[in-house]
Amino acid sequence: MTNHKTVLITGASSGFGLLTSVTLAKCGWRVLATMRDLDRRTKLETAALDAGVQERIEFHALDVTNAEQIAALADLVAKRGEPLHALINNAGFAVPGFAEDVTDAELRDQFDTNFFGAVAVTRAILPLMRRQGFGHVVMVSSISGRVGFPGVSSYASSKFALEGWTETLRYEMKAFGIYAVLVEPGSFATDIWTRNAKMTAALKNPSAANAARVARWRSRIDQSAKDRADPQTVADVIARVVENPRPNLRYAVGRDARMALRLRGILPASMFEGVIIKSSGVD
Repeated sequence: MTNHKTVLITGASSGFGLLTSVTLAKCGWRVLATMRDLDRRTKLETAALDAGVQERIEFHALDVTNAEQIAALADLVAKRGEPLHALINNAGFAVPGFAEDVTDAELRDQFDTNFFGAVAVTRAILPLMRRQGFGHVVMVSSISGRVGFPGVSSYASSKFALEGWTETLRYEMKAFGIYAVLVEPGSFATDIWTRNAKMTAALKNPSAANAARVARWRSRIDQSAKDRADPQTVADVIARVVENPRPNLRYAVGRDARMALRLRGILPASMFEGVIIKSSGVD
């Protein structure tokens, strides 16, 4: 029996996945860091080297929409002969765009990674966790999985679906010592809305019906970028979750995320809608 804990993290090449990989490695965890393209491992390698934890991080290729890769990685983890203490489903991206403009193909692409990918990886790992009798499954969701916001219908709907699936999984697996957890960040300084965003084609069409609203919405997004919080906060929360033997179901992270939930709980529905619309800048 090894004296370290092992975690599998998807989408570890940047953002929350990268920071969580380094944070847990610094805490003594063995990290199986996965990413779709191993050529993008350099940023994590550099961060691990700077932190002195490069020996605790392994790199594995994993496209969460590729069933064969998922099965192969699950088999590899099972054959290691060591327990897997935690799975962190972090891989994801955003499709910015107004709901009426997003195509079926764009919406399916969003769900394939953010929802079906996380579900598929979890299902592949659950048999191992059931055999060992314990494990944490952490879904990196979003406050957009609890509250819808203009311009992010595709992203929000994929996270709403993930929230429902994970809550149900929690009830089904708790008796086996497996805890499903949702971490719900607000706005943090990652590249999910920049390099990792796949803008719907309508956002690039200056003659589209929503062109003026898109311009106002994008201006508000750009203005708010400087106020986004340090993403290390999310990595620290995830680290506490996987170290907690009995974590809660949900963890809203960030002042804006907690405020949105608080306001929805105390304001009349019509007033809350007005707050959301005004803050988005679309009208």
